[in-house]
This record gives sequence, C-alpha cells and structure tokens, in this order.
Amino acid sequence: MRRSSPLISMFIGILTLFPPSTADALTLQEGLKIVTENGRDVAIAHSDEEVAKEAVSLARSPWLPQLDLYGRETWLKYTPEAKVNLGSFPTSQDQFTTYGFKATQLLYDFGKTSSSISAAQFGLKAREAGTFRTRNRAAVEFIIAYFDLLEAEELLKVAREEVTRYEAHRKDAAARHKAGVVTRNEVLQADVLLADSKQRLLTAENNLSLRSSRINSLLMRPLNDPVHASEIVGTPPFTVTLEQAWAEAEQSNPDLRDLDARVRAKEENVSSVRAEYLPSVYVSGGYEYSENRYQVHPDNWAVIAGVNINLSAGGATTSRVGMAKGELSSLRFSRAKLLDAVRLEVQAAWLDHRSSTAKVQVAMSSVDQAAENLRLQRLRYQEGVGTSTEVLDAVTLMTTAETNAWRANFGVRRAEAALLYAMGRDLAVAYNNHQ
Repeated sequence: MRRSSPLISMFIGILTLFPPSTADALTLQEGLKIVTENGRDVAIAHSDEEVAKEAVSLARSPWLPQLDLYGRETWLKYTPEAKVNLGSFPTSQDQFTTYGFKATQLLYDFGKTSSSISAAQFGLKAREAGTFRTRNRAAVEFIIAYFDLLEAEELLKVAREEVTRYEAHRKDAAARHKAGVVTRNEVLQADVLLADSKQRLLTAENNLSLRSSRINSLLMRPLNDPVHASEIVGTPPFTVTLEQAWAEAEQSNPDLRDLDARVRAKEENVSSVRAEYLPSVYVSGGYEYSENRYQVHPDNWAVIAGVNINLSAGGATTSRVGMAKGELSSLRFSRAKLLDAVRLEVQAAWLDHRSSTAKVQVAMSSVDQAAENLRLQRLRYQEGVGTSTEVLDAVTLMTTAETNAWRANFGVRRAEAALLYAMGRDLAVAYNNHQ
C-alpha cells in the first residue's frame, strides 16, 4: 500500500503555494503539543498514574522497618505482689508510667510482599498504558479536527469560486439578453442559481466557524477566538500490509497493553493471597522504661525473633484466592475478546485508508476534466453555439469535482491518522518527526 501518488504530491505542492493567513496561525505540531501535554483528560490520567506510583511504594512498605514510639500510664486496682514462705511482697506499683520504642523488620514471608510489589508495578504499567491511550486519543481527535479545519477553509474557497463563476455567467447572459440574442429567462435562471450558490457560501462559512470552535475547544481557548491552520502538513509516510498492521497493534495498542498489565497484576495478586497460608519470619527490638520503684532494672533493651502463621481466618483467605482466580479468568477472556476488536478496528482503518487513496486519484483526474468542460461550455455559449443550461451544468460539475477532490484529499489524511491510532503508534511523536 502506497501512501500517495504523484498526483497527490503535485496537488499538495500546489496547495502550499497558497497558505492561509498567518494571523493566529497554528501548526499541527503546536496544537498536538498543547492537547497532549495540557489537556484536561491527560491531566486526569497523569493524576491516576501518580496514584499507581504511590501504590507501588505502599506495597514495598512491609520490607522496611516498622518503628513505634509509645508511652502509657497504668492504673491497677491491686498492687502486684509475689508470695513467699514468709508472706508476700510488692513487685510493682499500682500506678506507673511506661514509655519506649520498638522496631520490627520482616525477614521473609514466602513471596507475599514481593508478589504484592509486582502486582502494584504491573498496575502502574496499566496506568501508564492508560495515560498513553488518553494522550493518543486527544492527539487523534486534534489531528482530525485540524484536517477538518483545513478542509473547511478549502471548501469555503470552492464556494466563493462557485459564486464567482455564476456571477460571470450571469454577466454573460445579461449581455446577450441586452443584445437581443437570448430571452430574459436565461438571466432569471442564472439569478436563481446564483442565489442558491450564495446560500451554500453562507453554509460553508458557518461550517468553518464551527470547525474553528472545535479546535479552540480542544486547545481550551475561547470558542470564538480566530484560528487558522497555518499550513498543509505532510503525514507520516509508511507502507504496511494488513498483517503487519495487526502485528504492530497487538504489540503497541494501549488497550491491549493495559489489559496485559492487569492480567499480570492479577496473577501476582493470586500468588500474594496464597502466601497468607504460609508463615512470616520477623525480628523485633526496642527499648522500654517503666517508672516503678520496685523493679531492679526500670529500663531494658530487648531483641525478639519470631514466626507468625495464621492457622485459620474463617475461610477468608480461601475466599480471596477464589475471587482473585475468578477475576484472572475473566481478564484472560476479556483479552481474547479485545484482541478481536482491535483487529477489526485496524482492518477497518486499513481498508478505509486504501479506498481513500484510490478516491484521491479518481477525484484529482475529474478536476482537470471538469475545468476543461467549463472552459469549453463558456466559450461555446459566448460564441452562440452553446446553451445557458450547459454552462450552468458545467459550473455545478466543476464545484462537485473540486469538493470531491478536497474531501478525498483530507479523507486520506484522516484515514492515515485513524490507522496509526488503531495500530498504537504515538501520534504526537509520529507527526512531530514529520515536517
């Protein structure tokens, strides 16, 4: 599949000789930078990504020492005493203050914490894929809106040119009527079609205004601010078969990458929950001081090594394992379903791009034919061997050919952007690297 033909290249080359006004000019690259870095949806996605980063830090926390500083006041109803053969003696005050600190370090928990960390890291990758998806969606929306604006500007020129052509014919008809060569009916016919053309011009102006507002909305500007697409920018050249497009999409499509990361995260989550059946080994140490005049050593240091094992949690652990396995199975089925959906999206975009390219070649050849037809019909009418209807039909054909050519030209550009998006290409990078 070829990106463009020599006809398209020549057409684009002609267009660049007549760029729109540079007032408030906006290039595609400038707009992409704004929407992919400062857009509202992108800001939300970045916030979600920061949450996922904190989740990774939270999952790592069991590997770090747990430090506790404590203090307490104790009131006893009876003074603690110890019995001996001669009677008893107090071992503690009935009211005393205790304070100290303790540090506990987990040594090993049979993969529970490491699996939780891995699950959080894959969760972060899923969020990163989601951020990429959001940025790329903003990019493709802007690219299409940008080409829509360019198209609207060119179609407005076509509408203005149509009005000019009808005015020229009306002038010819009026001159021939004044000379007594044709009837008043030909002038009236030209007037009617001229009025209809002016209405289409108003519609084209409104369409341009709406598409400008769409660009401003994406750029978070006031809707009525003036904006012009500064130039017709080339699109990233690429040659790809449908099979190659499918293969790239399976590797790069952000929806698939998101789901793959979520599958891996859930696998690690299953391992983490299963590890709750196994013991955890820890070491703890600290210092404690009690204000108690009966103790020989009111303060003391301690080091404890221990093992914790949960013999029963009332079936909670088994239930959590079952829930996690069920969710994992659902994600795997969803992945297969999503892959088919992505393939269909890529195939539709690929076919649209191929047909759009063919339409450009057909439309371009019809413009030359329509222009020649209009020239001949006007000449025949001025020479008195042609009819007014033939000229008016030729003007209509010329407008139709130019409109179809512009729509085909920008249609292939939109199709290229849609195909790159479906394949998972980074559109901001692709269009910024192609000037």
